[in-house]
Amino acid sequence: MYASAARRAAVVLLAVATVSCGGPSPTAQSDTPTPPGVAPVIKPVVLAEIPHDATAWTQGLELNGESLYEGTGIIGKSQVRELDPATGAVRRAVPAPNDYYGEGITVVDDRIWELTWRDGVAIEWDKATLTPVREAPVDGEGWGLCRDGDRLVRSDGTDRLRFHDPVTFAETGSVNVTRDGQPLRSLNELECVDGQVWANVWHSNDIVRIDPATGRVTTVVDAAGLWPGQGDDREKVLNGIAHLGGDEYLLTGKYWPTMYRVRLDPPD
Repeated sequence: MYASAARRAAVVLLAVATVSCGGPSPTAQSDTPTPPGVAPVIKPVVLAEIPHDATAWTQGLELNGESLYEGTGIIGKSQVRELDPATGAVRRAVPAPNDYYGEGITVVDDRIWELTWRDGVAIEWDKATLTPVREAPVDGEGWGLCRDGDRLVRSDGTDRLRFHDPVTFAETGSVNVTRDGQPLRSLNELECVDGQVWANVWHSNDIVRIDPATGRVTTVVDAAGLWPGQGDDREKVLNGIAHLGGDEYLLTGKYWPTMYRVRLDPPD
């Protein structure tokens, strides 16, 4: 993220003042040492709950300045939205062009890049007006997207992260992702933070932190039970990570009525 620390702090303080605390209690970490080569597993510590539009098939979530941007999916229903990060209220919502199936989003200065699932393009939006500016070709599927310094990182549902130029969207490289030495597939929504990549794992309760230099998963977040209403509905899956600052994040999912402000404590 590229918001100033002061503005982020203001958003976090506002969220504290305007939302109710709740959610599942944090689970104590195990005292058993993690074996060498195995990614440690942590639980999110819930700090607050914020309303979320339960009709949103969330594909991307990102805080930028004083706005929370969300990309939603489904053919004919996909939107790019600006939300109030403290209340979850939708400030603006515009449909994706050409009935594209929208996927992950990321902010790049005064633009927003949005992936499409199988339409073979990425859409560049003007952030101020939320209007499409142009389209760029994409080889393969689009799932999650985030900005890592001077490059973009894309997931495509496989065990590979792909790197793109933030101006042209040309692919510039890739890395295979492994967890405990095994390929990790179904990488979905992404969030780039301090040179690391957080990724939802589709149809699971896991969020993983990936070192993009090696592709190795260095931490796993077990978010099982974060939204109790999910039950056995595997479509209403965890999907949506927005970094607030420090170790605090917003997490949500597809058709979830709630966003959770959480703290992800580094593993011991």
